Amino acid sequence: MARAKPAPASAQSSATIGFEAKLWLAADKLRNNLDAAEYKHVVLGLIFLKYISDAFEEHRAKLLADKDADAEDADEYKAENVFWVPKEARWSHLQASAKQPTIGQVLGRRDGRHRTRQPKTQGRPAEGLCTAGAG
Repeated sequence: MARAKPAPASAQSSATIGFEAKLWLAADKLRNNLDAAEYKHVVLGLIFLKYISDAFEEHRAKLLADKDADAEDADEYKAENVFWVPKEARWSHLQASAKQPTIGQVLGRRDGRHRTRQPKTQGRPAEGLCTAGAG
């Protein structure tokens, strides 16, 4: 059986470089006036939120399929060691708000609406997800 020839290295690297360049431009745009040392907290918060949102949505789909389960009951998630994510903090909500001029305020909420309502960890309650630069 004949094997397909791999794409030339130059074609692969130019596609990768184009994608990486777009990511860097997007990161620079998001970073705006934040110092890189502060920006890492925003990015790490978003990565963590995406991770827990994916796990939450996966478990939520299972609960929605079960007619006896309540997909909006935090205890259903706690029983399976899955973070409960409030509606305002779910990735889908944040993604829908991403192009709004107030997205910085949405991500930087310190009023507790984006807390995951989990027990205290290491003696500290969970803080807002992306609080860099918030006053």
